[in-house]
Formats: sequence, C-alpha cells, structure tokens
Amino acid sequence: MPKSAKYLLVGSSEAYCGKSAIILGVAYQLKGKGLDIAYGKPIGTCLSESQTDKVDEDVRFITQTLNLAEDRILPTLLSLDEETIAQRINGTNSTNYLQTLQNSVQIRTGDLVLLEGAGTLEEGRLFGLSLLQVVEAVNAAVVLVTRFHSGLVVEGLLAAKQQLGDRLLGVLINDVPAEHLEMTEIQIKPFLEKQDIEVLGIFPRSDILRSVSVAELVHQLNAEVVCRPDRLDLMVESLKIGAMNVNSALEYFRKGHNMAVVTGGDRTDIQLAALETSTQCLILTGHIPPNSAVLSRAEDLEIPILSVDLDTLTTVEIIDRTFGQVRLHEPIKVQTICQMMEQHFNVDRLLAKLGMEPVVTA
Repeated sequence: MPKSAKYLLVGSSEAYCGKSAIILGVAYQLKGKGLDIAYGKPIGTCLSESQTDKVDEDVRFITQTLNLAEDRILPTLLSLDEETIAQRINGTNSTNYLQTLQNSVQIRTGDLVLLEGAGTLEEGRLFGLSLLQVVEAVNAAVVLVTRFHSGLVVEGLLAAKQQLGDRLLGVLINDVPAEHLEMTEIQIKPFLEKQDIEVLGIFPRSDILRSVSVAELVHQLNAEVVCRPDRLDLMVESLKIGAMNVNSALEYFRKGHNMAVVTGGDRTDIQLAALETSTQCLILTGHIPPNSAVLSRAEDLEIPILSVDLDTLTTVEIIDRTFGQVRLHEPIKVQTICQMMEQHFNVDRLLAKLGMEPVVTA
C-alpha cells in the first residue's frame, strides 16, 4: 500500500497576508529537497470569471507554476460568493463539505499535501470549513502567515496559539517595513518564542511583491487602453497624483519609482512631465483623450496610457484597493519570493517540526 501523505495547512488571521506566495516558496524548497508535493485550496476566493471553468485563479497559477500532476491537486470545494452564502443560509445547500474534504484527501499519496487556508481562522465556518475544522478533519499541522502592522501583530498570534495549541508549528511574519525589521528580530521573535510560538521566518517588505501589473489596473478600472497595449505587463510599484503645477510635479515625480500617475485628461503639461520620469503608465481621468504630443512621446517611451470614465478620487481608491489585494500571478514575483524564501526561511527546521527528512536522490 502507498504511504499516506502528511498535511500542512498554511493559514492566516487576516486576508491578503501573502499565503499563496509563501506556499509557492515553501513548495519550491520542498521539491528541491526531493519531496513529492500536493496542493489544495478547499475554499476558493479568486474564481475565474468564465462560467464554464470555475477554477480558483491562485490554484491554477500555483499548480501550473509547480508543474503538479492532476492527482497532486486537491479540488476546491466552494467559493465564498454571495450566491453560495445565501444558499447555505436559506437551507438550499446542505452539503457536508467537511466529509467531502475527508473523502478527497483519503486517496492522496506522496509526502506532503500543502493546504491553503481561507482569509481568517473563522472564514468558512458557515460551511464547516473553518481553519480548525479543516485541520482536525485531515489531521494537519499549521503554519500561520501574518502581515506586520505594528508590535500588536503578537496579539493575533497569541489568540491563534490558544485556539490551535500544538498543531501550530510556527509562524511567518510577512511584509515587515525596513525600519521595523530589527525590532521584529530582537523583540517580537524572542517574545513569541517564549510563548511557545516558533518564528520560522521574517520577510522584509518587497515593492515587487506589492506591485500590480498595468493589465490588472486596466481590469480593475475598466479602463480604455489608448497607447501601447503591448506593454500591459509592466509592473507598477507606487501611485502618484498629478494635480499641481508642472514645476512642482516634476520634483514630485522624480522621487517616485515605477509609478502609475493619475491626472486629468486635460493636463497635458503634467502628462508630459510624468513621461520623463519613472512612470509605468499614465491614467487619465474624465474620459478625455490625450493630445498628439503626449501620445507620440508615450509611444516612443513604450508607456501605456489608460483613459477612465471616473473622477480622480474614485480612481485612486480603486488603485489603492488593488495594491492591497495583489495576487502572485507574474514570473518576476515568483522569482522574488523564491529568493526571499532562500534568504529568510529555514526549510530544514520546518521539515524537522513535521517529523520529515529530505529525500536523498541518487
């Protein structure tokens, strides 16, 4: 009989902490150690919009990037969309999802199944799939990813430890600003480890991982691409608003790096100034097309121009929200997370805590 796999659930206490990135990085390292890896995300949160292909986009990206065989991919059981939630509440959906999960994992073989948790510890409870319910159903160990906001990051981890007990193998503190790295290393980490919460990694903030593609901005803003539709793969790391005089704007833009610049469609002076700095795309509000001088310069510099039928405030709010919910769907991000895992995460410690060893290959 084939040996049954062990299970490791990577969860978080809040959404958009970087779970998918961490899972991808961990999986690469474990595969590098010769382990046979499977992956699943029981609760989908980023389903494709195609009605004929209801696949979580994160699952699709991770499984393709890791080149996982079909029998190393666990099914996504449901999506937490309004329709599914309403069906559960009004009683038209009484599916025992926990039993479905147990049935799907019983046939898995290999070394380790990485499960991606929902956005919080409680998300999915309506369907019997909260983090603790899943963990107990498949007898999984847990690693929690948390995003650094302040020293109070310890509170959520203490609460999680109380709930998960010995199932919590350790935590990863993600997105730590440079000015807080030393404090996290010499104060927060020792404090948590005194509470029997092992810190398996501390990851500095990365502009690349927080960046969004111009294509994603087009999608989120429902924008019209009026120049260089072939360069929507450019990555935007910061946002600037051009609403001042042109001399002030130049000084302001020169401080930015890989920017999206939002300005009025009638502000030709600001648009030209932005094009001479580290700008990845121009976003023009008011649905006013740029003039020929701007179009010609942007064409030469290969900088996309987007036109939106929105005011500046609404445009900025949508872009800010997009930055806060970035997905790991670009090759440059995969490369970055793998480098960060090499530098800031000790995979051998994780294997030891799981009671596993690297697979020696001839």
